[in-house]
Amino acid sequence: MDSIPRKRPKSESKPPKRNPKSSHSPIRSLLEPPQSFFPSKEEFIKLLTVLLIACAVAFTCSFLAKLLGSDPKSFCDSDSDSVDSDLDSCEPCPVNGECHQGKLQCNHGYRKQGTLCIEDGAIFESTKKLVRHFERKVCEAYALNECYGTDTIWVPENGVWNELRISGFMDNLDESAYDFVKAKAVEAVSELLEKRINANGIDELKCSESLMESYKPLTCRVQQWLLQHIVIVSSSCAMLVTCAILLRKIQRKRRFSSRVEELYDQVCDFLEENAVTSNSADSNCEPWVIASRLRDHLLLPRERRDPLLWTKVEELIQEDSRIDRYPKIIKGEQKVVWEWQVEGSLSLSKLKKRRETQKKVRQISDSNKILQDNYNRRIAETSS
Repeated sequence: MDSIPRKRPKSESKPPKRNPKSSHSPIRSLLEPPQSFFPSKEEFIKLLTVLLIACAVAFTCSFLAKLLGSDPKSFCDSDSDSVDSDLDSCEPCPVNGECHQGKLQCNHGYRKQGTLCIEDGAIFESTKKLVRHFERKVCEAYALNECYGTDTIWVPENGVWNELRISGFMDNLDESAYDFVKAKAVEAVSELLEKRINANGIDELKCSESLMESYKPLTCRVQQWLLQHIVIVSSSCAMLVTCAILLRKIQRKRRFSSRVEELYDQVCDFLEENAVTSNSADSNCEPWVIASRLRDHLLLPRERRDPLLWTKVEELIQEDSRIDRYPKIIKGEQKVVWEWQVEGSLSLSKLKKRRETQKKVRQISDSNKILQDNYNRRIAETSS
């Protein structure tokens, strides 16, 4: 029996499996925030800065409100014991102040500033002026006594107070302020100056030597310095005077020598010109010249008082072989005359002038020659 082939039953098609991720993706897309939801790093730093500033402003406002809104504490009484008093309920009484029933009253010379008693500026300046007046009065008296012996070393204290009262130095202060300033000044003066009680029971003041030195007059300081260094000063002055005298003598000697040479040259020039003039045909001039007249002609009025000047000139003329000196009777009086003996010669001054002229002419000719050579050289270069 033929077997009938059986048909295999068709396998049931299985439904496709769903991807769990794909099935939940819409939900997750709804639950997850977008990327722009979180701030960036720069925005986070800005946000943090704003929060810090807001916290600081809030803290400052809270502190100021607490400080301004709180009632100030009253002061503890000065006569109460600081250990038994409650420091939380009252402020301790400051120095230089008196506290009674919670109120502060500063002492004389001090003024209230907050919870403290500070020194009053006007009272302090008055005290300083008063102390300076005592210092100046006492130290000047000591300095004058030390320099000139005209005052006393110890000054009565009552005398200084009387001068201040007469001069009206403290008239701008009331009685309580005056007493306070006087007490402070007496305390400062006792520390600054020396004090004693003399035989009559009067308080006297004396300035210290170191402080007195600054009150000495300038003339007194110079005088004392000179006395202390008298040896050095006298020797220095002697050296300066000696040097000045020597320098003056040297300068005078140089001027004297130059003047003698100048007069000698003038005499030679005059005698030579007179000799040339007398040798001319139409001249009635004598070849000689009276020495005394020539002297009075050449010398200045103030130079005639010094006979040594013309004596030196005569010595130079006597040594000059070109000049002849001999006595001659003129109008019944014997005179000494000078005569130029060399014909056609030149005196020293004229020789110098001629040499200088020749030197200048030579320099001019040399410069002209150099210019001509340069001109010829340029022409030759241009033509080539």
